[in-house]
Amino acid sequence: MIVPLLLCLASGIGLVLAVVMPGWQDLGMLAGPALLASAWLLLRSALARGAAERGREAYSIHRQVSAQTGPPRRGVFARKQSPPKYVVVDGSNVMHWKDNVPQIDSVRAVVEKLTAAGYAPGVVFDANAGHKLMGKYKHDYAFGKLLGLPQDRVMVVPKGTPADPVILASAKALGARIVSNDRFRDWAATHPEMSVPGHVIAGGYRDGQVWLDMA
Repeated sequence: MIVPLLLCLASGIGLVLAVVMPGWQDLGMLAGPALLASAWLLLRSALARGAAERGREAYSIHRQVSAQTGPPRRGVFARKQSPPKYVVVDGSNVMHWKDNVPQIDSVRAVVEKLTAAGYAPGVVFDANAGHKLMGKYKHDYAFGKLLGLPQDRVMVVPKGTPADPVILASAKALGARIVSNDRFRDWAATHPEMSVPGHVIAGGYRDGQVWLDMA
């Protein structure tokens, strides 16, 4: 929670400086997308905390009932939950993986493969993704339904905002890897983690099946 909060504050300050300080306009190109990414992460953290509170309440009720009816049996409450392994998916890149034609099925296949491997994927799209796929704008909730993901794990960046810095900022805040065939070379100076082998997971289609270089 503290990392996205600090990122949000720093990005907000950077955006204000870009507006009021002559010659600082370039800072706005970085601060704006970073502010969007950090706000999205803060919202998701709040939702996750709410879910955790509901889980603790359910567990407390379960313990009270168990104390009256006998020792708890092994089941969902007996299993320890591991922290999720987040992965940020470059949706606008992945949707072109099959035959270089934009298809939501390509993104869905990657999400399903990551989920089956124990990861918690989040997807970021360019603002024009809906137009390329379905001929009209689609927002976070619509893409979430198409991909079988909750809305807080899908983001369509605003029009005029590049998706790359949002993807990079989100992955950095979460300590997550990125699924994309983009190498993000234009951002290497500000994101040195791009040079770490395996940080960006490449993929594609082979014999009609999606593959990911998870090594």
